[in-house]
Amino acid sequence: MKKIFTLMAVCLLALVSGCGGQQSSAPEPADKGPVELHVSAAASLTDVMNEIGKAYEQEHPDVKVVFNYGSSGALQQAIENGGAADLFFSAAQKQMDALDKQGLLADGTREELLQNEVVLIVPKEGGRGITSFDALTGDAVAHVALGEPKGVPVGQYSEEILTKLGLLDGIRAKAVYGSDVRQVLAWVASGEADAGLVYATDAAVEPSVRVVATAPAGTHKPIIYPAAVLKDTKHLDTAKDFLAFVSNDKNKERFAKYGFEGWIYNLSATAPRQPN
Repeated sequence: MKKIFTLMAVCLLALVSGCGGQQSSAPEPADKGPVELHVSAAASLTDVMNEIGKAYEQEHPDVKVVFNYGSSGALQQAIENGGAADLFFSAAQKQMDALDKQGLLADGTREELLQNEVVLIVPKEGGRGITSFDALTGDAVAHVALGEPKGVPVGQYSEEILTKLGLLDGIRAKAVYGSDVRQVLAWVASGEADAGLVYATDAAVEPSVRVVATAPAGTHKPIIYPAAVLKDTKHLDTAKDFLAFVSNDKNKERFAKYGFEGWIYNLSATAPRQPN
């Protein structure tokens, strides 16, 4: 009987030791094995980022890049509410600043990458009497498509421009507000709106619209696109690598192809950040 109890004690000790060893084992590295990288990006980046994502996947077959496009304001709110995202590409500094203040960005990863401009567009086969921003107040214009100013950066820039030009009050009754810049673009392309304000890059990829005017210099803050890795990413190394990939020479050419004006490195180190 004493031998039986001794044997049971040895077995129990071995079992406990085994469990303890399992609890103390180190977790698997976050980037080991196939990675699904979630990228939240402003709607105006849709075409170029889709191309960049495919190029990255070709070079990194163990990574799948999943994009979530929308207005920068909506994407910001989703991130604040715990939505799954590894990187954020915003169309304005305001939304990135808000996440930065809350400590939601991975240290040292924020970059100011691109700049854009706002243009006035009309349907390709219509809007013959609209040749300038001033024409928006005329009787021939029934609907002006704008981004929703509370959460859509192009809407915020548009209101700034129209206010600076003294036109905002005169077109408020005509304004229809889109949930992101691509909705504004679609309304004008389809003829549902007589005119609209979008980024130059969006107008460049839509053959059913034409640009009739560009926002005059000094009528809005510089349109800067910042990007950053998010602090809660489970794939920090891959996210950093993707952000570096976006900045390489080949992708500079891709951004230029889609109409972005310039490429900006370390803007915060060379110029004061514009307040939003």
